[in-house]
Amino acid sequence: MSRRTLPITLDHLARVREPCRSCLYWCTDPVSRARLDDGEETPARDAWLSWVLREWGSAGRVAVIDGEVVGHAIYAPAAFFPGAAGIPTSPPSPDAILLSTVYVDPSARKRGVGRLLVQAMARDLVKREISAVEAFGDTRGRSVGCVMPAEFLGRVGFKTQRAHVTTPRMRMDLRSVVTWKSEVEVALEKLWGVVRPHPQPAPKTSHATSHRDRT
Repeated sequence: MSRRTLPITLDHLARVREPCRSCLYWCTDPVSRARLDDGEETPARDAWLSWVLREWGSAGRVAVIDGEVVGHAIYAPAAFFPGAAGIPTSPPSPDAILLSTVYVDPSARKRGVGRLLVQAMARDLVKREISAVEAFGDTRGRSVGCVMPAEFLGRVGFKTQRAHVTTPRMRMDLRSVVTWKSEVEVALEKLWGVVRPHPQPAPKTSHATSHRDRT
């Protein structure tokens, strides 16, 4: 079984299943969503992703198992998520990127795909020198919906930043990820130094052999 994550593109978004394919919960405010006619949601979602890709760059990852898109994570600066304004613990901290969504198809759950997406997001943001990512959690134990379960966020490394009965804002400090990565690399270098075989001196060439080689 081959599984990997890739930066999300419009082509990937087209392969995302409903209800997430046309969901505009984070992308627009409630008033703008109400003005859309039936069938306009999907083009509006595509236009939103095009806008984010153009203005900010990579806005998420997709998880691919054996060539099939089975999950995705969406993240970007909070300004790209007007729907977050209605959440009681909004806005996110100024230094943080907002993780709006981690969704895994039911057929691929319980296989570590959600954690895989969060790890890929963390690597991406560390490379972009971003110090933190925040997300809104839902404490009501819901496995569906547009707000991620707080229990899931806690399992993958988020801590409560601003408490709330139903929708706490949670945070992952990416500086700790960088520190951990550096410590692991140092430890591996030390281990490799211990187990690395000492170079053996080149064998000396006897005078007889040297004479024979010249003839």
